[in-house]
Amino acid sequence: MSEGKDETERRKHKRYRAHDGAFAVLGPHSTKIGQIIDVSVGGLAFSYIAGKEPSDATFELSILFAQDSFHLTKIPFKTISDQEAKEVPSNTLTMRRSGLQFGELTPSQISQLQYFIRNCTTGEV
Repeated sequence: MSEGKDETERRKHKRYRAHDGAFAVLGPHSTKIGQIIDVSVGGLAFSYIAGKEPSDATFELSILFAQDSFHLTKIPFKTISDQEAKEVPSNTLTMRRSGLQFGELTPSQISQLQYFIRNCTTGEV
């Protein structure tokens, strides 16, 4: 028997489900915005309505949570995955799910991200 390695789980950090109303905004040259599904200190996943812009370009990311007046901006990232969502609420819209890995964060960004995980999530996924 082999122990320890789970072939399907490659993540290094625990993921936490975000509260409703937590959004990821890609910018500054993108208009892509979506609901955050889950987040960790290493990255996040979010769902968004598909547009015509390419999904593999690198941008800066902002995390917003209106209920707590929280905003964390200029987060460097790279796209790890971007695929059509399996469950789509409407057949007229194409929903996608994107997985992002954070780049090098400043100490302030790390502190703000840890605050977001402690206060704006519902618990471990």
